[in-house]
Amino acid sequence: QVQLVESGGGLVQPGGSLRLSCAASGTIFSGYAMHWYRQAPGKQREWVATITSGGNTNYVDSVKGRFTISRDNAKNTLYLQMNSLKPEDTAVYYCNWFSTWGQGTQVTVSE
Repeated sequence: QVQLVESGGGLVQPGGSLRLSCAASGTIFSGYAMHWYRQAPGKQREWVATITSGGNTNYVDSVKGRFTISRDNAKNTLYLQMNSLKPEDTAVYYCNWFSTWGQGTQVTVSE
């Protein structure tokens, strides 16, 4: 059974940075696209970024130029580097592979 475990969230001031990690179990990691989503309080879950098995990336417009998705296939780990954070980035961030979700990690951007 595939498991995804996120880490790296926390409280950061506007303009700050965080790097989220998602550790994936099993041998599924390298051959498939992986995704980051987020869910802010009172809002629907929103797609944030995707990285394909070949390393191509795509982002929601609101994070382009600030967030970078990457992967380390040797470590079965997905990353999301978040720079120039804004209060509106506050959410629980989830990694995703098909129908499998991690438990999420809270990111709070506040003074």
